[in-house]
Amino acid sequence: MTAAPKQRAQLFARLQQLRIETTTQEHSAVFTVAESEALHREMPGGHTKNLFLKDAKGRLFLVVAESTSRIDLKALPKVLECARLSFGKPDLLMEVLGVTPGSVTAFSLISDPDQRVSVVIDAALMEHPTINCHPLENTATTNIGRDDLLAFMRACGHEPMIVQLPTLVG
Repeated sequence: MTAAPKQRAQLFARLQQLRIETTTQEHSAVFTVAESEALHREMPGGHTKNLFLKDAKGRLFLVVAESTSRIDLKALPKVLECARLSFGKPDLLMEVLGVTPGSVTAFSLISDPDQRVSVVIDAALMEHPTINCHPLENTATTNIGRDDLLAFMRACGHEPMIVQLPTLVG
């Protein structure tokens, strides 16, 4: 079953319902970490990059990492105990998480009530007291407390796996 994609207002209503406080900054659309570097200097906290991945057996993963991480996708299957990984197609991303490429975010778990996606968080990101994520669209960034982000994920039915992600050297 595919759930209808959620809108930003629905996300903020859910956060309010959970009594989670956030602050949001509007900005021009950003599609890459490089495009968002100026924003990183303006907003405190850990900034994220999010990868929607599918393994060779059809398992889906949302990897939430620190924006500067250079994740070794060839070594990641060993850490996740899964088959070879590739990026999920845009139509699958929309079907499962209700967002388009460039807007993938931890908040998109709100659109996955069937828990089709396994959530993986980089342990390095968890060192920040607050974390910055797109609120379902890449024209804004929302700052949320680290523990509140975990509580939000759990409220969406996803138990995040916090691991040290393998990174590329050099």
